[in-house]
This record gives sequence, C-alpha cells and structure tokens, in this order.
Amino acid sequence: MPVLNLLIVDNPSRWDFTTDQVEVVSAKSYLSDERYQRFSSGARVFNLCRSYSYQSLGYYVSLLAEARGHRAIPDVATLRDFRSSAVVRMRGMEWEEEIQLALRKVETDEITLRLVFGQSLTPGYSSLGQRLFRLFPSPLLKVQFGRRKNVWTITGVAPLSLQSFSEEERLVVKERVGFYFSKRQNTTKQKKKFLYDLAVVIDPTEISPPSDSKALERFATAAREIGFCTETITTDDIDRIKEFDAVFIRQTTAVDRPIYQLSRLAYAEGLAVIDDPWSILKSTNKIYMAESLARARIPAPKTWILTKEDLKINCTQKVTYPCVLKIPDGAFSVGVRKVENREEFVTTLKSMLDRSELILAQAFVPSEYDWRVGILDNQPLFACRYFMAKDHWQIYNWAAESEDLQSGGAETLHVDDLPPQVLETAQRAARLVGDGLYGIDLKQVGKEVMVIEVNDNPSIEAGIEDKMLGMELYFRIARSFRRRVEALRSGL
Repeated sequence: MPVLNLLIVDNPSRWDFTTDQVEVVSAKSYLSDERYQRFSSGARVFNLCRSYSYQSLGYYVSLLAEARGHRAIPDVATLRDFRSSAVVRMRGMEWEEEIQLALRKVETDEITLRLVFGQSLTPGYSSLGQRLFRLFPSPLLKVQFGRRKNVWTITGVAPLSLQSFSEEERLVVKERVGFYFSKRQNTTKQKKKFLYDLAVVIDPTEISPPSDSKALERFATAAREIGFCTETITTDDIDRIKEFDAVFIRQTTAVDRPIYQLSRLAYAEGLAVIDDPWSILKSTNKIYMAESLARARIPAPKTWILTKEDLKINCTQKVTYPCVLKIPDGAFSVGVRKVENREEFVTTLKSMLDRSELILAQAFVPSEYDWRVGILDNQPLFACRYFMAKDHWQIYNWAAESEDLQSGGAETLHVDDLPPQVLETAQRAARLVGDGLYGIDLKQVGKEVMVIEVNDNPSIEAGIEDKMLGMELYFRIARSFRRRVEALRSGL
C-alpha cells in the first residue's frame, strides 16, 4: 500500500528522512509527475515550499492537491487567510483568552513564535503553539504578536520554509517533523486494514456525555465491520481532523464551544459529520427552533420570546402561568426554570436576561413522561419514554440530593409501536434541521402531540436507546456514515 503522507519541498536533498511513513517529493515532481496525479485519494500533502504567493510553486501544490482529492496542509483557503490582516485578527479572537494567558509574562510589547507542526521553538509555549496550528494549519509557521493597552493581538502570520532557519535550527526542525509523523506510526499501520477512517469525538471530563463507554465500544465494533478504522479523539486533536473521512460527535454540543469549531472545520474539509455544524446551529438554539416549528405549523407549547424591553412594558400580562423560561442554548435541562406566578416570573426573567439577550418562555405542559424519538436519515431509529425525575417536573433534576435521583427512568419501545401521530410529528420536526442524527422530544396530552425540543446530539446509551435493536442500532449509524462518505467521494 502506498505511503499516504507526502512532504513537498523545494529541494528533497536537504531532507534525509528514513521513515516509511513519509515520502519527500519535490514541488516540481508533485506537479508534473503522473504518478502523483494518480496518487491515492485522501493522501495528505504537507506543503513546505519556500513561497506560497499566488501562482508560485507552493500555491499550485496546495491548489492541485485539492483538485486531486488530496488533503493539503496548508490548503488554499489558509494561504488566502495568511494574506488578509482582517482574517488574521478575526481568527485570533477565537482564542483571545488563551493568547492573553499564554503571553501574560512577556516583558516586551512584541514577540514572535516559530512553530513546527504546532511545536514552538521557543520553550514555554507548547499549548499556545497547538492552538495556533489549529487556527492556521501549516507545517512551518511564524506568528507575530503585539501588545497595545495591555492586550495582546496577532499582528502577522506567515508560513516558513526550511531556508528560514539557521543550520543549527534545521536539525531541530527535522527532528520535530520526524516526531510529528512518528506519533502516527501505530495508527497508520492499523488504518491500512480499513477502507475509511472515522473519528469519534468525546469529552473525557463530561459528567453526562451523550453515550456511555459501552455504547461507544458497540459503535466502534459495528463501524469496524462496515469498513471504518475508528479512533477516539477530543477537541484538542482538531489539527488532525484532515486525517479522517468521517466524524461522529459524542459530546454535548454548543455553538460557543470548541466542538462546534471542530464540526465546522470537518464539514469544510469535506468530511461526513454527524452532527454537522448547521444541525448544531439550528437545534441548539431554542428560539430558532420555536420559530421554525411555528412556520412549519408543527404543534408546540405556546411560546413567547422576551427581551429586557418586555420587562419595561409589563409583559407579564401576556404570559400564562405556570410557564417555563429557557436560555436559548441551554442543554440537558440546564438554563431552564419553571415559574408559578408573576412575582417568580419577573425575578427569574431579570436574572436570566443577565446571561442572554433573549429568553424563551413556554406554557408549562405537565406530563408523566416525554417521548424521545431518535431520527437518522429522516427515518426512525429508536423510541423511548423518559419519565420525570422523582418529585420533579423535568426528566433531569440536577439539584437532587443523590445521583440516583437526578434523572427519571426510561422505557424503550419498538418504533413500530409508536403512536402514528408521535412518529409523524417527530419526522416533520427533524426535517426542519437536516438529515443527521436527532432526538425529538415530544409531549402527548390526550390526542394532542407537541414538540418540546429537537436535539442534534441525542443520548445513545447501552441498555436504553439500543434496547430494542441491540447492535443493529449501531450498524445503522455506521452504514449511514459509509453512505455519506461514498456520496461525498463520488460528488453526489
């Protein structure tokens, strides 16, 4: 099987790698040799050319790599970013807190870091170097910072070539490039057995993740049988996202967290992603979903969108009690408060408006349980009843005295046993978001079925959501990933 890592340089004689993981190729050979025109789709092209300016050899290496289905680092979009000071400043703002913290002890008002695959040649900046590599994926990189009014900003970013370093530094550069590829040696050998590579993204510190360890093991088993080499990663591995063909997110999503950035990058790189950034954007915001449900005439509890102005005009007259107040992007019942009367409403709304410019108010609909219908590719995957936590009005009660009382029980049904109106309503709601994996929460009161929420990253735990289908549930997800990857590769 051919090497999948190509190191493109101006003069290969200056690179003396002996690893079987990397092939060092001259820029001219990569551009003109028919062998590389036919090279394996999905190969990684690490562009270390001396110049990336428009129509230079380095520029064309990244451009043709993308045309050949190779994964160029840096890609053409990143090359354009280097030349835009506005984009550089904007992207630097994504990690503003980390930059201020990392540079807080610098005594001068300027500092330049040189990075080799995110490894800083200046000691003490390893974490910041990795962050910068994720922002501006480039093998050799120079990042300049300036401090004004005690605030650090990125003032310049530029790729480097081997010729940018002294003879002594070049030995260090080569050593660190070798270290970067050596870290992937065992993974590469394992991947050769499979058709595709799939990353499962988790957060090891998360208290209530969407999937427990047993469910993740079952999914990995199913994915391997379908043809995927699976690897568990975290958002700290975002710089490696181009190594994969698909990404399965199994941590709680939010637009203002690194997990969204990972999803957005993976989608932009042409990977199959569940859930994709658009699904995260839509479903994590309750106000967006409330508006979408209303426009689609899908039943939902009576809803009001409130701002600070509503406090001034005494909006308490239009709201019925009891009602539920929600932070737009809260998850797992966090940022959700039930109020019984006008006094509680005003006090709670004032407090919540300090955290968000908009608050969603919904009429309270009491029920013994919520339906959760899992939808994948617009088809039902699982069905559960989630019962309310003991002596509480939600399925989660994070204030409970013991962990056992924090959530109610669950009952799993076969999707064929769902009331037809529940299934139809769930599918209609899912189509508002996309064709990914969603969990639709509904309440059934008499003959009326109402959508409460659409979740982009639904819980799948061993013995609960998979109780009816068993391993078949995980195989269905794995088969969906394979269809998505093959459709992307065929241009469908």
